[in-house]
Parts: sequence; C-alpha cells; structure tokens
Amino acid sequence: MTIPQRVLSSPYMQWAKTQSHAKFNLATSGVKHYPLNGLPVRLEELAISGPSYYGFPPLQQALAKKCQVDPKCVVAPTGASMANHLAMAAVLEPGDEALIEEPTYELLTAAAGYLQANIKRFPRNFEAGFAVDVGEIERVITPRTRLIVMTNLHNPTSQYTRPEVMKQVGELARSVGARVLVDEIYMDALFDAASTSAFHLGNEFIATSSLTKVYGLSGLRCGWVLAEPELCSRMWLLNDLFGVIPAHTAELLSCIALANLPTVAAWAKIRDLAAAYASTDG
Repeated sequence: MTIPQRVLSSPYMQWAKTQSHAKFNLATSGVKHYPLNGLPVRLEELAISGPSYYGFPPLQQALAKKCQVDPKCVVAPTGASMANHLAMAAVLEPGDEALIEEPTYELLTAAAGYLQANIKRFPRNFEAGFAVDVGEIERVITPRTRLIVMTNLHNPTSQYTRPEVMKQVGELARSVGARVLVDEIYMDALFDAASTSAFHLGNEFIATSSLTKVYGLSGLRCGWVLAEPELCSRMWLLNDLFGVIPAHTAELLSCIALANLPTVAAWAKIRDLAAAYASTDG
C-alpha cells in the first residue's frame, strides 16, 4: 500500500489570514464579533484556571443540553477545526480511504491529507444546486473507505441536506464499516428552522460544530464533537497531544454564552439581515 504524502499546511488559511482584508470580505466567514459587554459577565464569575481536564463539567453539560445528547457523547476541543482534526484522526490510519465532497471547506481536505489518508472526492454539482447525490457516493465508495466527509449546511454554498438523505449516506457507510463526519458549523444559521444534528441518525455519524460562524463568538474557541462514547474517549486522549488543558476563562465565558444563546442568536440574525441588505446596495 502506498502511503499518501503528508500535507503540512493550508494555502487557503494562509491567504485568508494575511490577504483577506477587503471592505467586502467573501474569503472568510462569520458575522461581526459579538461584544463582550453583550454577555451578562461579572468579573467574580471568571477564573484563570479550573477543573478542565477531560471536559469542564459545566461546559459539557451546557453543550449536551444544546445538542440534546448525553455529556459522554461530547468532546469540547479548541474550535471546530480541531474538532474536525480529532474526529478524522480518531478514525483514519495512514492510507485509509476518505471520501470528501467537492467543493468543500479546504481545511477538511488539508486535515485528511495531514493524516495521510487516501482522499477520493464525490461531486456536489452546480446543475443540481449542489445537493448531495447519494448515487455519486455509492459510485466511489469501496470496502477500503473508512470515512465520508460532508458539510451541512454545505460550505461554501449553504445547501441544506435533509435527514432522509443523510440516512442514506449513513446506510452506505455502515455497509462498508465506515463513519460519516458532518461538519455542522453553519446549521444554526437556519436559527429556528435548524434540524437536529446528524449524530442522532446513528452511531456511524460524527458531527462537529462551534459557536464561531453563526454567533460571532470566534474568540471563545468553543467547538465540539458529537460521537459515540468510546470514540469520544479516544478523541479526549488524542487531544492530550495538542494541549494539556484549554483556556479556562474561555470555557467559563462559553458557559455564559450558551446560557444566553437566544439573545446572541437574535443579535446575529439582525447582523445577517443587515449584511444581506447592504449587499444589495440598499
């Protein structure tokens, strides 16, 4: 078996960090940063260090409540990018086959490349409105496939994939012993119309998200993975390689943000509408 060459950087991320400073920026995503004074924060509620080892219990509980899962099914890494990395690393060995949608968020292919996966692509075609075509996945899946990677809402087109379609993808994955990773970071952009996580469709599903894109809370680095408990335990141990403990102050602020998420969501919705209106030149 030929092991693919390891990817060591993300050209897109380098460009986005250093070059995407135009007045109307389409290279990076997310609403305007939410102001700290918009959260009911009291200094005495914050601390620099705390019991943040394999999950800060109050944050685990808050994320479990938001996602309607058992806290044992939640991993809380630093942001959605680390969430995706941990999910892939917990499933893939060098040379394993990963099927990734095309187009997609570049960091997903970069992370799989870093893990030396054998990357195969399945198209989301313009002619079909970038909808998921289960037949395209069936065409490229093999007994060597270990992971199918998707985004919902689709990044970059915002196309929504219905649960019944996700179930079909899950059935394909289950037929070859693979898992399905669904990056759901934009799902909450549907606000009240958002569906429950793909994680609820079966144990073959792994879902990732964060408070970054929709809510303007990027600096908190509050990301999460939803997976079966055994896989979550593997991710927590893997996460030890990248950092002993997270920033506890950010964890406390994330708990406050999650407790006040309807207020933050209302603010974000207004910003989204304002941006859409501005894009039409009034």
